[in-house]
Amino acid sequence: MAAATRSDSPRRGARDRILASAAELFYVEGINATGVDLIASQADVSKRTLYKYFPSKTVLVEQYLAFVREMVTDPREADAAGPRERLMLLFPIPDPDDGRMRGCPFHNAAVEAAAVMPDVADFVHVQKRAFADAIIELCRDYGADDPDLLGHQIALLYEGAAALSTSLDDPAPWVYARTTAETLLDLART
Repeated sequence: MAAATRSDSPRRGARDRILASAAELFYVEGINATGVDLIASQADVSKRTLYKYFPSKTVLVEQYLAFVREMVTDPREADAAGPRERLMLLFPIPDPDDGRMRGCPFHNAAVEAAAVMPDVADFVHVQKRAFADAIIELCRDYGADDPDLLGHQIALLYEGAAALSTSLDDPAPWVYARTTAETLLDLART
């Protein structure tokens, strides 16, 4: 995830710098571990300016997730030859030298915001359901005998790989998930 730093273009607006700083810090350090003081400092703005654009940390987290949602490619729109190829793009094998694995920002937000930010939890639920629906639609386009079942299985593989690779800081779960997804796709049509 690209980060904003004080060396970014001075033409970049305060709101954009705040959001970019929050995106980097929330993803790398975690939502609960990142205070608004740190975000304001990294964005090179005062806390007053931060609160002018984002009246609460909850609002900032919601905007961060909306920003991430805009950056994530809908699997149905991925640049691939067909539905099977688009589904397989969900399972890239991360390079272990790219730094600590942090998994899905929506999952991370759901875990961190579970009890303290119900609006954030609702936002994540909507996002995750839309993601699963997109996968089911691709499975339907693929011609799966039971696209709902296959779509939920693939969504579960994705979520499991993201969570386990984060917990273990290891890319191996992505390899296993990718292999399993290929097998499920092979068996999905009669």
